[in-house]
Amino acid sequence: MTDDGTTAAAATGTLGYEQARDELIEVVRQLEAGGTSLEESLALWERGEELAKVCRHWLEGARARLDAALAGPAAPGDDSGAEGGTAADAG
Repeated sequence: MTDDGTTAAAATGTLGYEQARDELIEVVRQLEAGGTSLEESLALWERGEELAKVCRHWLEGARARLDAALAGPAAPGDDSGAEGGTAADAG
């Protein structure tokens, strides 16, 4: 399945989002296909949980960055919407 280095990387969040997502998709595919022993299925399930945590971490970070960007002050000189008027209103 995976080596200990990859497992450690996932546990510490050093996997990129796309890498963790792709591996998680493969884990789910293997679980859905069946044909594995109980022990193998449990190992896959545990790996999937680790990968889901990594993905969640990345998504939460992205959400925080978006929220911060949306809540940030408007750029200097940006008065769009400040007066409520448009070029069409002037004519």
